[in-house]
Amino acid sequence: MTGALLLRGMIAGVVAGLCAFVFAFIFGEPPLDLAIAFEAAAESGAADAVPVISRQTQAGLGLAAGLVGYGAAVGGIFALVFALAYGRLCTVGARGMAALLALAAFVSTALVPQLKYPANPPAVGTAETIAARTTLFFLVLVLSVICMVVTVLVARRLWQARGGWTASMIAGGVFLVLTTASFLALPSVTEMPAGFDPAVIWAFRLSSLGIHLVLWLVLGLGFGAVAERLLEGQQVRRPAAV
Repeated sequence: MTGALLLRGMIAGVVAGLCAFVFAFIFGEPPLDLAIAFEAAAESGAADAVPVISRQTQAGLGLAAGLVGYGAAVGGIFALVFALAYGRLCTVGARGMAALLALAAFVSTALVPQLKYPANPPAVGTAETIAARTTLFFLVLVLSVICMVVTVLVARRLWQARGGWTASMIAGGVFLVLTTASFLALPSVTEMPAGFDPAVIWAFRLSSLGIHLVLWLVLGLGFGAVAERLLEGQQVRRPAAV
């Protein structure tokens, strides 16, 4: 059964990656092109430099391959987490469990880390601080996942005694307190070059967050549908005649 869920998770991840690619190509590439143009104009000789991989390939085949591969990997991990959580965390069905896990994954791996250290396009940030910024981003990512795990354990403990709504509210408060504490403990990073259009950076950040939103939305809903048919097929089917 776990192998069947794993296969379905990877297939759902591939579909989610394709949907994320369409979103990224439409909404993410225009601000990225503007940022690259600003960087090329700011650096002497950069405008005449020939990239190893053409920009057209990066924005097309390269972006698609990256997101599809990422989606397949994330879908496989998602399926394994689902197999571990299904029937153990709460009493919701397969579709509901997949939706809850996708929401938790989006919040902990995309929304919270980008609230603290949002994605930056080229020309924003210096080469001297890239290692430190990368370390800080992965640190807040790990802390966010840990906070989410603690939140889920708190909700599971309170679910039977207090009910789903009360348990969710208390667990949400725990997550907010823990993430706020981690935000305050980590330093802020602000590196905006002079003359860079703020609208471009915000469009890039929103599109980056949107890519993750599309990925997790499609993965959660798609995997939930196929997992429900696999695990609860006999219960959800209605007889054609009585």
